[in-house]
Amino acid sequence: MSASNHPPAGPVLTARLRREAISVRALRLMARRALPRPVFDFSDGGAEDEHTLRRNEAAFARYALLPRPLDGAPVRDQSQRLFGMDLSMPVMIGPTGLAGLFWPGAEKLAVRAANEAGTAYCASHGSVCTLEDIAATGEPNRLMQLFVYRDRGFTRELAERAAAAGYKALVLTTDNQLHGKRERDLRNGFTIPPRFGAADTLAMATKLPWLMRMGRELPTLTFGNYRREGQPSDIRTLAARMHDMFDPAMTWADVDDLRRLWKGPLILKGVLDPGEAAEAVARGVDGLIVSNHGGRQLDHAVSSIEALPAIVRAVEGRIPVMLDGGVRRGTDVVKALALGASACFIARPYLWALSVGGEAGVAHVLGLFRDEIDRAMGLLGVTSLAQLSPDRLMTLAPLGGTA
Repeated sequence: MSASNHPPAGPVLTARLRREAISVRALRLMARRALPRPVFDFSDGGAEDEHTLRRNEAAFARYALLPRPLDGAPVRDQSQRLFGMDLSMPVMIGPTGLAGLFWPGAEKLAVRAANEAGTAYCASHGSVCTLEDIAATGEPNRLMQLFVYRDRGFTRELAERAAAAGYKALVLTTDNQLHGKRERDLRNGFTIPPRFGAADTLAMATKLPWLMRMGRELPTLTFGNYRREGQPSDIRTLAARMHDMFDPAMTWADVDDLRRLWKGPLILKGVLDPGEAAEAVARGVDGLIVSNHGGRQLDHAVSSIEALPAIVRAVEGRIPVMLDGGVRRGTDVVKALALGASACFIARPYLWALSVGGEAGVAHVLGLFRDEIDRAMGLLGVTSLAQLSPDRLMTLAPLGGTA
């Protein structure tokens, strides 16, 4: 599908935003201007010295594209079928907790924008609304994120709720069992909901549109999926409870238990080691997401794109391999697909777009990726995603120690 005939993009950005929001990089700068600093840094920051955060983006430069324009590509098709979903592009929206801090009703707006664009949305365990609220939008292409909790009964409960609500796949995230040290949040004194110091309060004069949108939302902000009848549901109480719920003692036995319980596609997110990838295939996992949690967990972990080729070799084409982390351009997606990925997920880019344009912003950033992928395919001389292979890339010298 070429850029000229993709599905309609839903609500339209204002002329000013459309003029300025020409790239993900531009959207990030716009979000930085629009959001209070603690909120922006919550989306933008990583763990400790942020080496992995930076490397996730920088490592895509290790791979240079090799165009073959004489192959001819007058029409390009980005469509494919994954996990029972017909997707018009190889970019999906990944799970991001507290998206509702960036725009009211964020999760429901994002799932609508994703489906309008012909792609899919993965709901975060930490959504402001419940997974049932997201399902109630009626949008079909939905995945659900899950963790292994100390209370295995709660793990089963969320999986059963996702099944009852018609989610197409379960995304078991394995790399958040201990919380990363996110030093920007510590420096900012970030809390949920955010509390603003004197300097932040003075700076709020430049953030009035965000404050006006969110003013009524902030006092009632919560983690919808963790609310319990008869128990405190304010977000500070729930955040403190969640901190101790994730189980660092999880093992492959927990994956096996979930595999037996969940009848649909089961995807493992947080895979960086090829041995773990091979083990996942052997245990009946249906898909993998190569991910280091956006550099928010273990600093100095390998970048996602650098880990991808070994994961693809270990899987040997038996299940789809996807990627998140550092994806900022359509060419990044093209490189990942040429190295064997089936699709990429975006997180920060969608939050930045959401921050400046709500649903129209999410539609716009997906449109940016679609157009950039289409342009790259045309200049490479490929007409379908299946034609993207390692011979369309040249591997450059390894990155130095400055990433």
